[in-house]
Amino acid sequence: MQERNQKQLNHDNNKLASKPLAKNIFSIKESIKSQNIKEETNVFKKKYKRKKKIEPIPLEITNIAKPIWLSVSEAAKLGGVQDKTIRRAIQSKTLTYKVVNNRYAIELSSLIKFLYSKTKLRNKLNYYGIGQYINKWKD
Repeated sequence: MQERNQKQLNHDNNKLASKPLAKNIFSIKESIKSQNIKEETNVFKKKYKRKKKIEPIPLEITNIAKPIWLSVSEAAKLGGVQDKTIRRAIQSKTLTYKVVNNRYAIELSSLIKFLYSKTKLRNKLNYYGIGQYINKWKD
């Protein structure tokens, strides 16, 4: 048994001796790197799954006879954003609003247009706002 192990070691040493040492070390490092990269990508794929892509809805909103008016907090909850975001949009006059009893009332159609104006806001609407319930409604 020892003789066989000794012969195997001699055979392995002869293989290594036939190649330059730098090439052996380099090939070992490359094989270790490739194994580590494969393991890391598998871990990444398991850990982070992509969410299903939600198709954008084409918006063709015209003048509405009786628009729906929302408070700032209602608009923020509906859009999946913070109150600050809605107030910033009011200050920049991108939302249609009116003041009722010292409170802002925001028109729903302008809110939807605003939330679809930027990709980040659209994603928040779809994943944290009212959009997260659409698939449940379809069923």
